[in-house]
Amino acid sequence: QTRGAQTLLPLTVKQIMDASQTNDDKSSFVVNGTEVSTVRLVGRMMNKAERITDVRFILDDGTGRIEVNRWANETSDNTEMGLVKDGDYVIVNGGLKGFQGKRHIVAYSVRLVTNYNDITHHFLYCIYVHLDLAKAKKSATQPQVTANASTWNQAPPPNNQAPTLSASGNAGGQELTDMVMNVFHDPVLVNLEHGVSIAQVASRLNISDALARSTVAHLIDLGNLYPTIDDNHYKSTLNG
Repeated sequence: QTRGAQTLLPLTVKQIMDASQTNDDKSSFVVNGTEVSTVRLVGRMMNKAERITDVRFILDDGTGRIEVNRWANETSDNTEMGLVKDGDYVIVNGGLKGFQGKRHIVAYSVRLVTNYNDITHHFLYCIYVHLDLAKAKKSATQPQVTANASTWNQAPPPNNQAPTLSASGNAGGQELTDMVMNVFHDPVLVNLEHGVSIAQVASRLNISDALARSTVAHLIDLGNLYPTIDDNHYKSTLNG
């Protein structure tokens, strides 16, 4: 299902600057075929200027720069902006606006980055959303195809038959990586403090520890998982 315009999307400044405008009044922005109005950006604050009614600054995320405006409607707004200064990395949630051909952000919140993993996570999430939207856009323009061995539209293997990687590493391998990622996104396991263990992956999928570990290593190389307390516990980059 296509995301609505009010969905908060993680984006880079470059994606915002490259976004197309479709309406005659140039008020709507489109990224990968999806209308966008509410965005999340992460970058360094520059040229902060405080006024009675608002605070303005430039956000630089390494892909470009964009002006951000935070209106001071309540005392809490001034308190929030007093916690950040030039040079700080901040997380900005706000509305994407355009005026006289110039794009800017009207911020709903500006939060100081205290854990620098938030920066890495943001850009990983930007990549994930970009690929997800591009895939949805491609699927919408192509006719429906018949499911094959690499899709989920098939019966699961019998309980006594563990999924295995194919010799070519294609169909079976892709199915196994999908199944492993589903374990890491299982609501029962997703909030475990130290993440999901290799033993839990192997037990859930009825596969050997060695196969579970090699598949996890492959997902780490892809940027989908990361280790936590040791070499046996991991979390999904999408779950933090």
